[in-house]
Amino acid sequence: MVQRIGGSRRKTRNIMSVPGNLKGKLSISRLMAEFSVGDSVALRAAPAVHKGVYNRRFHGRTGTVVSVSGNACGVNLNDKGVVKRLIVNRVHLVKVDNGAKNN
Repeated sequence: MVQRIGGSRRKTRNIMSVPGNLKGKLSISRLMAEFSVGDSVALRAAPAVHKGVYNRRFHGRTGTVVSVSGNACGVNLNDKGVVKRLIVNRVHLVKVDNGAKNN
């Protein structure tokens, strides 16, 4: 069989990009955001930071923080009835209030 061309960020031109007015350095509040176990978070990638990015299929999903360590957080997601655990850099997480829209 033919080998698949491309890496984990292939076909992400629009999905992992931000509008022009938001480009540039990340805000200090996003870098210093604190999460605790049990927080509800949305996965929203910061394209300026390449480390700790999840697979593109999880972009925009909401999960629960299950572990916190250093710069990363463990997040549990419900993926079509299967609970999956991701280790994501804090920069790519945004806190979500219950009932709030996360996009």
